[in-house]
Amino acid sequence: MANQRWRDKEHCVSSIFIIIFTVIRHHLHQTKQLSLNFEKWATECFLKLVFFSQPYREVFEFFIGSFKTYKPLLSAIRNEYEVTLDYQKKRIHELEPLKAMVATASEECTLQILALQEKQKEEIRILDQEKQHLLKIIGHMKEEKNSLQIQVERLQASVAEEYSRYLNEHSVCKLLLEKLNDMNAQLDTRPLAVVKGEDVVKLTLALKVARQDLTKAHAMLTQMKASYGDDVPRRDFESLEKKYSYLLQKVIQHNSTPRPKWEKCSEVIPGGIDQWHRLAEGKTSDELVDVLLEEIGTRVLKEIKVFHGQGKGDNIPVYLRHEGEVRNRKLTKKDVVNILKDIWKEKIALEHLPEFFLSYLQKQYGDAAAMEWSYTLFENMRLCRSNHILSSTYSVLTGQVGEEQYHSQNQLISNLQEELAACDSSDSGSLTSKQFSMALREAFPLKRKESIQELVDASRCKLDSSEDLIDYLSLFKEDEEGNAEPFVAKLRTQYVREKQEYLRQLKNKLGNLFLNREVKADDLKTAFCMIDPGIDDQTLDTYIGLAYRVQTDEPAQEVVPVETVLERLTAGDVRRVGPSPGPPPNSGCFSPWALWSLG
Repeated sequence: MANQRWRDKEHCVSSIFIIIFTVIRHHLHQTKQLSLNFEKWATECFLKLVFFSQPYREVFEFFIGSFKTYKPLLSAIRNEYEVTLDYQKKRIHELEPLKAMVATASEECTLQILALQEKQKEEIRILDQEKQHLLKIIGHMKEEKNSLQIQVERLQASVAEEYSRYLNEHSVCKLLLEKLNDMNAQLDTRPLAVVKGEDVVKLTLALKVARQDLTKAHAMLTQMKASYGDDVPRRDFESLEKKYSYLLQKVIQHNSTPRPKWEKCSEVIPGGIDQWHRLAEGKTSDELVDVLLEEIGTRVLKEIKVFHGQGKGDNIPVYLRHEGEVRNRKLTKKDVVNILKDIWKEKIALEHLPEFFLSYLQKQYGDAAAMEWSYTLFENMRLCRSNHILSSTYSVLTGQVGEEQYHSQNQLISNLQEELAACDSSDSGSLTSKQFSMALREAFPLKRKESIQELVDASRCKLDSSEDLIDYLSLFKEDEEGNAEPFVAKLRTQYVREKQEYLRQLKNKLGNLFLNREVKADDLKTAFCMIDPGIDDQTLDTYIGLAYRVQTDEPAQEVVPVETVLERLTAGDVRRVGPSPGPPPNSGCFSPWALWSLG
């Protein structure tokens, strides 16, 4: 780099010398003072400047000393050149950091390029290895394909040989059958030829007459089918006529009975017609009577100041054993629902509900006020039978049903919520009707299509016909009085209906098997297995324990009447475990194979 700058200086000095020499020569030529000595001197100066490379100051000093006349001009040129050199030195000094920065950046870029090249080499090596591996796999697959192709060709050849052999054997069998038929025909005709007294002409005439009778019979049968094809047997006609008379009488009786105007109830129900419509929605006349009695009973209950104790006898439930008057706490239905929910939440599985019911009230309100709360809660539960929590707790307290039935229904609803949440992959809280129906079928594989459709319709009761998204989270909400949505109510109704149908099948099976109306444990197990083949041993032992009031590990030895068995099973959590048994194959149909096997 230093040599380059020195060469630039030499070039610059040479150029300046040539310019000065040209100017002086032109001036001397104009003044006629140009001589040979000047030419020689200028040439020496130029050679000295170029070949000996003296510093430019010595050159200018030499010029200035030799040419006195042009001293001012040469001095100005020297000064200008020095200024230019100083400016260039300053610029070079300023650009030195940039040069170092450029060198550093160039080095970094070079390192990055080398690193990228190494990385690309590694990736290329890995890709090359994968390529070789895939080529090996392709080679193996090609070999396997060729092997399979050879096997297919061998199998095709084997099938062709088998088919040819089958055709040959089939032809041989046909020939043998024809030969056998000929031999049988010869055996059949040989006895006829030796029978005495038989006339061939007479037999021919008899055959002709028989054919004519057969033709007449066919014609008569065709005529009878055309004339009486739409008629039904007399026994079917009488059965239909009896059924028609019964239904007609029922319709006449229904039309003759005056129908009550339920709208009048809205005048005495708090909340007016809107409240009555909400209470009466989707209910039958019998259920409307219960609703009306509940409203009247609730109003009367609020007017009662004290209850009369039922005594302290052993036949009185422990939570009602009291003598004397008991103050009515006058609770609202909302308060009753909240208290009962807390009781079920605090209760553990091993405790008996009547005893825990009393102990909970004593713990919460003290021994003195416990009976007041107990009587008030009991009377509210007795009157408000349309509320699920109140009616279920009342049934368990009075021993009408077991606690496991209450827990089973809640577990059923909880399992359905989990299944619906599992189907909601986006966690939006909504499902389409198709997704909702599929989730119901997954959660309840034993339900009929009609029951699934009932649940879908109940879930869409508050939706427009154009909406397809079902907000499944809102289906499980309750109001402040514990009343569930129509979907949950329909689910509980189906639970009861399916249980009743299951026990009705058991009753029919027991009635067919045991005419003496008493049944043993082993016979009851047999009946359960007949109506529910998919039932497991543990569930079967649980049902037997319910029916005979024994533990699952204790044998049931006694004989119990069928009605008692059904009552005990009705109180427990009894439901179908497996699918219903289908009809036996070919039931009621004639089987030619069975006849052939007998022959």
